[in-house]
Amino acid sequence: MTLRCHCIKDVGGGKGTSPHTDSCVNNDIMHLLWYAHPILQSVVAVVLWRRGLHKKFPVFFAYLIAHIAIFVTIFPLRANYNWYFWLYWLGAAISAVLGFKVIHEIFLDVFRPYQQLKDLGTVIFKWAFLVMLLVSVVVAFSNSFGRYPLVHAVTTLQRSVRLVQFGLILFLLLFSRFLGVSRRQLVFGIALGFGFFAGMELMLLALDSGGFLHEEGFNLFNMAVYNLSIVIWLGYSFARGEARQSAVNPLQTQRWEQGLANIQHPVPSDSLIPMFESMVERAISRSSNLDELPGREPSVPAPKSFSAASSASGSKLRG
Repeated sequence: MTLRCHCIKDVGGGKGTSPHTDSCVNNDIMHLLWYAHPILQSVVAVVLWRRGLHKKFPVFFAYLIAHIAIFVTIFPLRANYNWYFWLYWLGAAISAVLGFKVIHEIFLDVFRPYQQLKDLGTVIFKWAFLVMLLVSVVVAFSNSFGRYPLVHAVTTLQRSVRLVQFGLILFLLLFSRFLGVSRRQLVFGIALGFGFFAGMELMLLALDSGGFLHEEGFNLFNMAVYNLSIVIWLGYSFARGEARQSAVNPLQTQRWEQGLANIQHPVPSDSLIPMFESMVERAISRSSNLDELPGREPSVPAPKSFSAASSASGSKLRG
């Protein structure tokens, strides 16, 4: 995340488009918070690299490196407004896409022991991302907005990703015990950082849209919350990794896994009812065919014991 600042200058026909030093409020605290982002992210990336955790969470590591690169790219271009504007929103789009990919990476790590649930989640994530892109494009080219569709598209995509990130941490808080995920694991810390920032940003957006929060306050709180999220990642990256715990109710999770496996690969039923039904149908069809023969009167079937005795006596007479 880079400096998120609502501009005094109206850019893109709406509020909250692109930060610019000539139009934004020159606040030393906000700038210090902005400068702290790449510094803290660099520390987290170095710790992950030295502990070899970048191999376990490559997308999260790429997310950190991308944010550092975005800051290094756009910071010297503050004086060139056009380049700064387009590079800022291009970086925001890259950040949103990588943020969604990090959610998928967390999901795969959480459901690593459950192959069927992991495969189902991958399909759901792909379709969810396509839906978010479609909604962003539709909102961007709506006639009710201004002349910068890229801004509205990226903003819509960012807010959609924030909703998914917030929902992910709620899911882990509720079901981590059933999945055997410890709250001291790095995967939980990554989700906690994203979920904390996403929840706070959504709340700040609601207060800002309702007129309960000024733009300067929004910028200050938003950047401070993001710094706290990075501190959460830093603390979990330094902490000693804890092994995966055993699930509280493993049978329930195994039933979910087995249920999905049965849906994908149905097992033939062992019930005798279908077999009896097919036998009765064959018997009925056979008797109906015999009754339809020419010159043959419909006969009433005799009891089983009588027919057996008659066949036995007939065989004796022939003998």
